[in-house]
Amino acid sequence: MPEIACLACGACCAAFRVDFHRLELADGECAGVPLALTVPLTATLVRMRGTDAAPPRCVALAGEIGSSVSCTIYEQRPGPCREFAPYASLGVGEDACDRARHRYGLPPLTL
Repeated sequence: MPEIACLACGACCAAFRVDFHRLELADGECAGVPLALTVPLTATLVRMRGTDAAPPRCVALAGEIGSSVSCTIYEQRPGPCREFAPYASLGVGEDACDRARHRYGLPPLTL
């Protein structure tokens, strides 16, 4: 397993919808998720482009799932991405992480 498993995984970025509040969007004063990478849902919610496609794949995901991936907006990624599987970088998954990895034939994360 790589030192940081998420750098070679990316399954979560190609398995789930990513919805978040408009306050997390970049504006002229604050860094945030670029508006062009989102689609509007409601007056207050947006979704990362590609995450409601079939199959889903976040527009900010670069690379090959299970091999080598990166988030092109990692420092500006939205809250749901920051909060997902908080211990994955330590090799500890959770149910949603394991389900996403299973979709791509990857084993669950374990220590």
